[in-house]
Amino acid sequence: MSGGVGGDVGGGVVGERLRRWRLVLGAEGGDGTGCRLDGRDAGMDAALSALYGGGGGRKRAGDRSAGLGGSAPSVARWLGDIRTYFPASVVQVMQRDAIDRLGLSTLLLEPEMLEAVEADVHLVGTLLSLNKAMPETTRETARAVVRKVVEQLEKRLATRTRATLTGALDRSARVSRPRHRDIDWDRTIRANLKNYLPEHGTVVPERLVGYGRAAQGVKKDVILCIDQSGSMAASVVYASVFGAVLASMRSIATRLVVFDTAVVDLTDQLDDPVDVLFGTQLGGGTDINRALAYCQSKITRPADTVVVLISDLYEGGIRNEMLKRVAAMKAAGTQFVTLLALSDEGAPAYDHEHAAALAALGAPAFACTPDLFPEVMAAAIEKRPLPMP
Repeated sequence: MSGGVGGDVGGGVVGERLRRWRLVLGAEGGDGTGCRLDGRDAGMDAALSALYGGGGGRKRAGDRSAGLGGSAPSVARWLGDIRTYFPASVVQVMQRDAIDRLGLSTLLLEPEMLEAVEADVHLVGTLLSLNKAMPETTRETARAVVRKVVEQLEKRLATRTRATLTGALDRSARVSRPRHRDIDWDRTIRANLKNYLPEHGTVVPERLVGYGRAAQGVKKDVILCIDQSGSMAASVVYASVFGAVLASMRSIATRLVVFDTAVVDLTDQLDDPVDVLFGTQLGGGTDINRALAYCQSKITRPADTVVVLISDLYEGGIRNEMLKRVAAMKAAGTQFVTLLALSDEGAPAYDHEHAAALAALGAPAFACTPDLFPEVMAAAIEKRPLPMP
């Protein structure tokens, strides 16, 4: 942050420290600092006070601010101000606070407002929750905002995901007794370097490494089973993007299933993750057992299938049946992964009892960041221990 500090406050480190405290505390709380803000700092302070303070001061927990109210023009001006004064990461946090704490969600139903906001995963989640109430005049603008975020995520995640999973698929297809024409000589030599005979200048290949004969077809089936309750909004966004990336790989047959108390198969829309997202309905109850029953019915090659359940595990269905289904899938050879969250938000709230029960079945549940997800999938494909965060 930058700007001038006047009055009796001296310059240097002490002055900068007091200036920052003045911006943190606000006008009422900051009187004791002796700082006077002007220029850019004054504008920054006004933007902060509009959201977090009432009458110039900061807002206590539970209070409402009078700084923004429900006026679309004033909110639009404020959105422009915070983009001027703060970096994008801070703007996104402030937007989220304005939506959550000041009840501004309905203003996002206006195209002019959507054009003014800084788009991110959390904004997409809010728009999806408002999807059913969205007027037609706003829908296309909302889709444009969602598409912008999705394209950014695909650009960030797609290349690494494809590279990681292609390597995992190749490794999972290797065999230890290959035909001569199927031998991977590079990896065979590296695997047998300990058997190098310097006097003969050669390596004795005790172990051959090769590729399986089914290398050209579909190698793995992946079923993404996503809880679309309101608390899982960010996970739904990321999972939809990953689903589209996986579906673009010919060697993986991907199915995407979302659920609350009902189950919806969105596999046919995987070529466009925006269509997938607008096909979800955030909120409602949760019936994990029903969703897993549907997924189980779609498994035709258990030993070559990975089921990824993304849920906070707050089950509204039949708990014992849910656990029996997981046990049955694992007994048949299916790899089963439980992610409590697929987001950058940190430790999620989840049902600890259900998580412990799944862990006892050999299906530990853990939160996963989007950057770690390719490694988790690679480990599941290769049937090796999952990389816990």
